[in-house]
Amino acid sequence: MSVAPPALAAKLLPWFDVHGRHDLPWQADLTPYRVWVSEVMLQQTQVETAKPYFERFVARFPDVAALAAAPQDEVMRLWSGLGYYARARNLHRAAAEVTARHDGELPDSLAALMALPGIGRSTAGAILALSRGERHAILDGNVKRVLARVYLVEETADSAAGFRKLWSLAEAATPVARVAAYTQAMMDLGATVCTRVNPACGRCPLAQDCGALAAGRAHTLPAPRRRAPRQSRRTHMLFALAGGRVLLERRPSRGIWGGLWAPPEFALAAQAEASLATRFGLTKPTRKLAPVLHAFTHFDLEIEPWIVELGGPEGRVAEGAARWQELAAIEDVGLPAPVARLLEELRHDANGPVREARPRGGRPRQAPVPG
Repeated sequence: MSVAPPALAAKLLPWFDVHGRHDLPWQADLTPYRVWVSEVMLQQTQVETAKPYFERFVARFPDVAALAAAPQDEVMRLWSGLGYYARARNLHRAAAEVTARHDGELPDSLAALMALPGIGRSTAGAILALSRGERHAILDGNVKRVLARVYLVEETADSAAGFRKLWSLAEAATPVARVAAYTQAMMDLGATVCTRVNPACGRCPLAQDCGALAAGRAHTLPAPRRRAPRQSRRTHMLFALAGGRVLLERRPSRGIWGGLWAPPEFALAAQAEASLATRFGLTKPTRKLAPVLHAFTHFDLEIEPWIVELGGPEGRVAEGAARWQELAAIEDVGLPAPVARLLEELRHDANGPVREARPRGGRPRQAPVPG
């Protein structure tokens, strides 16, 4: 029999006091702003990955006012490589709203927090629970996994029935006392013990009360979401180089790498060739580099870099949402991770330690990278 939800905290908190994480960067000063930034970064991102990004981000933007006043380009630059870039755009937009409507302080009600861009029910609850000690439930991925296993929830978390059941359990299990510690404990248990793969049931403080463990289902719950078959896409990027500069365009706010800067991109080689002709009066690129594989959550992207060497920058005008960026200062703009790596190689060697294009086939698939 699983432990009754109101008794869950009493089972969990003694474990947290000894084995929980107490030295995370955002725990040094649990202000609503720092909790907010950390919670947004931790959406679909591992703690170890988020740590250095958080430290750089709050060093540059120590409060809401600093974030609201910053240019979007600078915000995106500090987020570059962390992935899921809508999170950064929403942080920036929300900071502007907090500055304009709440005197620069994050509101202290769940509803008002949820009215801000990018803040849902769980994030709002985490902000209030962790920074103010108020009794609000959260339901991030780690908490969903713990609850689904302890209470043998068969429905998928993204189904209407599963969503309602898990939220009901989360609300019932959240204590009145030590709310912040309990909230962190649930996240820590899911991240370090009740993991998605190979859960360490022998070290779990809830093992004796876990319905999934008793039923031999710890490795199969939560029920996996139905996923579409993984797809592959191919694209061509024109790296136009002129006098130590590269032509970059701001990507649309929607879609992959939204709001970042990248070379002109084309789905088809014929489109890239047409752009070469109309934009630069060329029939072919100077050279092509070997395709670069980049894995997103749901698909794999193969980028074929075309290098176009144009000589000096004189007369080379960038139009619209485009700019000639100094290769020596590529860190000044937000770039997709694979573009940043390619430009870094081109910056250090004009001929590129990047490999020349070769016949396709036999390239190992890389692990997913968030952005």
